Amino acid sequence: MRLIVGITGASGAVYGVRLLERLRDFPEVEIHLVVSRAGQQVLQRETGRTPEDLRPLCQHCYNVEDLTASLASGSFRTDGMVIAPCSVRTMSAVAAGLTSNLLLRAADVTLKEHRKLILLVRETPLHLGHLRTMTALAEMGAILAPPIPAFYHNPSSIMDLIDLSLDRVLDLLGLPPTDAKRWTET
Repeated sequence: MRLIVGITGASGAVYGVRLLERLRDFPEVEIHLVVSRAGQQVLQRETGRTPEDLRPLCQHCYNVEDLTASLASGSFRTDGMVIAPCSVRTMSAVAAGLTSNLLLRAADVTLKEHRKLILLVRETPLHLGHLRTMTALAEMGAILAPPIPAFYHNPSSIMDLIDLSLDRVLDLLGLPPTDAKRWTET
């Protein structure tokens, strides 16, 4: 399996970092990472890390400005893409078909090739324009998975909340985690 992970400038860079860490549990997954310019700033501010620090967590790490990278072509086969976190700016650009950098182009290619695109949109509250953009993306085939915390598993830490959202993402990718906390009728 070959996956693209994008990290953008929305707050919540930990979702992208933790997703990369969790994907290491699946050695059959080849990970391609792209971090937007704003994502680099938020990553540094929120986690103290740079994209270089994330290189050990992926097989390939790309410069967001490199539109000649393999991810920019539909002939480069992937099994999907997750943008975690996904800013409203990125969400809107993807919906509009804008491809001004590698992250946006990779998302556009993912949609046009009918591959799985999962967006962990980090914004609240949402206005009507955001909701219409989300509807357009859903109509195009994207999966909108805002990382909204659940409490049925009795979380004891912020990481428990992050992991629950990422368990759902891994399920959507067909990589169900064996230790996922699931709803039961008890």
